[in-house]
Amino acid sequence: MEPQLIYNELARNKDVFYNLLKDISKREYIWSQEKGKWCLLEIVCHLYDEEKEDFRTRVKCVLDDPNIPPPAFNPLVWVKERNYIDQDYNQVLDNFLAEREKSVSWLNSLKSPKWDNTYHHPKIGPMSAQLFLSNWLAHDYLHIRQIVKLKFDLLKQISKESLNYAGNW
Repeated sequence: MEPQLIYNELARNKDVFYNLLKDISKREYIWSQEKGKWCLLEIVCHLYDEEKEDFRTRVKCVLDDPNIPPPAFNPLVWVKERNYIDQDYNQVLDNFLAEREKSVSWLNSLKSPKWDNTYHHPKIGPMSAQLFLSNWLAHDYLHIRQIVKLKFDLLKQISKESLNYAGNW
């Protein structure tokens, strides 16, 4: 594994998220294709919480002391518990981007991190700092795909045109 490549991608993805999500209308960020599916506002809230309370926290915990369990979390419950749908979209997006900046700065400040440090989860099994770092980037890619698909679906609905000429989704 080359951690610096992951750090660089996490930094680049900050710009990807910014360009996909900044300066959009309420209509766009509140739209969802169907009940129970997340809108962009909920996705941004999730990204913000995951950045500070999941990935960065878990990487840090396992690097610092893999014998101490990372804090519990439940991102699916947070959607309702933290009332994502009533949050200020632009503020949460700015908060997420600031947290990503903190994360990348922190990662770049690490001196000889022990990526093979492993926390032994009682149900899941061994989870290394490297595993958490790699999954952090994978999580970005999954949500970038989700955001793009949501934007595509909204375009399809509002344009009322066939989008087949553009190519197959």
